[in-house]
Amino acid sequence: MNREERSHVHRRCLPKRIILVRHGESQGNLDTAAYSTTPDHKVPLTPQGAEQARAAGECIRQLLSSEDGENWKVYFYVSPYERTRATLRELGRAFPRNRIVGVREECRIREQDFGNFQVEERMKAIKEARERFGRFFFRFPEGESAADVFDRVASFMESLWRDIDMGRLEQDEKAEVSFVIVSHGLTSRVFLMKWFKWTVEQFELLNNPENCDIRVMQLGPSGRDYTFALHHSEEELRQWGLSPEMIADQQWRATANRGSWHENDLWHLGNFFEHLKDSDDEQKPTE
Repeated sequence: MNREERSHVHRRCLPKRIILVRHGESQGNLDTAAYSTTPDHKVPLTPQGAEQARAAGECIRQLLSSEDGENWKVYFYVSPYERTRATLRELGRAFPRNRIVGVREECRIREQDFGNFQVEERMKAIKEARERFGRFFFRFPEGESAADVFDRVASFMESLWRDIDMGRLEQDEKAEVSFVIVSHGLTSRVFLMKWFKWTVEQFELLNNPENCDIRVMQLGPSGRDYTFALHHSEEELRQWGLSPEMIADQQWRATANRGSWHENDLWHLGNFFEHLKDSDDEQKPTE
């Protein structure tokens, strides 16, 4: 098998899409006092949250069936929290059994740990301190920072790529497989930060997804990475909090090929260096 053939096989192993879904409305979203009496991982969905999850399932199924014809399949990853598992149960009503390659509960994509029982007035003061300190590095007492979540999400992504490389998630080489990750707002933002190599400053720009918000990353023509721009408008990306540079990168990924990849991968240099010269010649002093 020559290099071109090996490259083609590698591209076929990649999931066509990675779809991020935040859980439906939970009792904690409705009333934060719920966290003071119910452990965070046991907070349930509201009836409205269940409806949102069913609607999200129908939306995803229609997307896959309309774009992939008869060859679409789906693989689910889900956080172990009650509200994410319940979201998956309701969302899954839209999918016949023969379309589901598999499902895996994945502890590393759970919610940020805010401590144990959360006393409402105390948490209000702590979150005000977080705004002053910065969302990414602020660590909740007895809990986690977003940086801690980043570390475990990075570990999850390593396992994800290993599963892909070893062919564990693929049953039919002709199938167009999409991954659906049912998780939490901050965890999803951290996942994207890691995936697209966004900086801490860029992470701080991001807005939290709404309940059962669906964000579709699709494999671009380069065959090696994903973009939101094939399914989401520039206005949507702006509403999510992406900067003009981040949006431009997403749009570039929607049309880029392998040959031009490395050049554009340097788009973020301006975040670290000022007054860079284009070449050695421009560094030479004039005589």
